[in-house]
Amino acid sequence: MTPISQNPALAALLILVASAILAGTTLLAKALGTDVLGPALNPMQISHGRFLFAFLVIVTTVGILRPRLGRVHWGLHVGRTSFGWLGITLMFASVAFIPIADATAISFLNPVFAMVLAIPLLKEGVGPWRWMAAIVALIGALVLLRPTPASFQPAALLALTAAAVIGMELIFIKKLSGREIPIQILLINNAMGLTIATVAVSFVFQMPTPQQWAALAAIGVLMACAQACFVNGMARADASFVAPISYATLIFAALYDFAVFQVVPDSVSMIGSAIILTGGLILVWREARQRQALSR
Repeated sequence: MTPISQNPALAALLILVASAILAGTTLLAKALGTDVLGPALNPMQISHGRFLFAFLVIVTTVGILRPRLGRVHWGLHVGRTSFGWLGITLMFASVAFIPIADATAISFLNPVFAMVLAIPLLKEGVGPWRWMAAIVALIGALVLLRPTPASFQPAALLALTAAAVIGMELIFIKKLSGREIPIQILLINNAMGLTIATVAVSFVFQMPTPQQWAALAAIGVLMACAQACFVNGMARADASFVAPISYATLIFAALYDFAVFQVVPDSVSMIGSAIILTGGLILVWREARQRQALSR
């Protein structure tokens, strides 16, 4: 396999585009989960649309490129897809009730949950800096939950649970990385996800309006495009360089929420989001320092 040449500027652009696209999928999920485009759709139907149309894009790409596929690690794929489907469904459910920026900020906790889960599942050691980053990020999530009787947001618990579930998905992704090529992982993940989502949606399906069909298709296509941009961006620069750029998703989410739903982030949202981002950046900084130390 020919190595991809390093290009930090292109990597930054690709990650920025992926961030804008991912925030756009959340915006569409909110529109579908409310009555903006017609009668609100169940989150399981929204996630079904995401897997259906993303699978069509990926299988078409595989048909055109005809990559050489290798051995499939079915157990890892089942685990990864099951947690991925549940996580995205919970995330889509949460944005129907809370600001997109809040849900997006809480979703940034998934690397923290993955770090904690890696201790028993991958036997990884976690030092004091990692624990500090996790604690800081969790404090930010607690702020966004607004844990007072007057302002508590129960729906924020959906986003928090989604972050924990996606953290588990990251464990399976880590186990798969290096064992299979990315296009094979995406193909199998979306095929399995579509199967699970089709069974789940059969219990709640309602005929979408034409506008809702278009939004469902857009979510699937945009998600596939975002994955492609992210994977290619990560291949062209160090993870420590591109990871902070992905936090731009929060900015795009806030802008979209304001432009479409006239939602203005309040001081609690801004403070909680800033604390979570601080925890994430501490984690990225520490990972970069460790890699530099190992390379010497």
